[in-house]
Amino acid sequence: MPEGTAVQRMFSGIASRYDFANRVLSLGLCVGWRERLVAAAQAARPKTVADLATGSGDVAFALRRDLPADCAIVGYDFCEPMLALGRERAQKEAVALEFQTGDCMHLPLADESCDVVTIAYGVRNFEDRARGLRELHRVVKTGGSVLILEFSQPAAWFAPFHFIHVRLVSPVLAGLLTGDFGAYKYLGTSIAGFPDAAGLTAELRQAGFREVTHETLLFGTVALHRATR
Repeated sequence: MPEGTAVQRMFSGIASRYDFANRVLSLGLCVGWRERLVAAAQAARPKTVADLATGSGDVAFALRRDLPADCAIVGYDFCEPMLALGRERAQKEAVALEFQTGDCMHLPLADESCDVVTIAYGVRNFEDRARGLRELHRVVKTGGSVLILEFSQPAAWFAPFHFIHVRLVSPVLAGLLTGDFGAYKYLGTSIAGFPDAAGLTAELRQAGFREVTHETLLFGTVALHRATR
């Protein structure tokens, strides 16, 4: 699994162009995937939401847009340059959204303090995935939901096309967009080494979640996981 400090440095270097690059590389599909995550959070009717690995707040701002004003939403990330972008946007747009420093290996949250925990494309970068999933279990309330949007493994027939895009096309295109060719080479490698949707579902159950489901998107390349404590 990746070393936390190395991942932190990598995201610091591409912070200002990260969201833009993701939209280009996914042909805009990542917006629809994000909306599925937000809709799942909305259905839970939470009063407190923690958006982990929030980056510059792409998911957090969408949650703020669709959840009631009395729902407290806080974005956590261990990459300060990313958080700075989120805070700047929140101030500029006068959005009631808080961003705090927080590492998913040891979150600055009390036990059972969140109705919903969301995380998009962050589990793949956990330094210790089993420990990180247990931490998600610790901070969500009994009966609460953890919602994970993450890359997965494609259907067999689509795998060659996915390999070409993720391992060959994306690193070059993202390097041109962000100026960092190495970062997206790592991201492609991390996707290849990540379990499929069924595998992550099993790991969530091992972390203590009692109800775990998932739906796959784009021929299995992305999955939305729902887990209940």
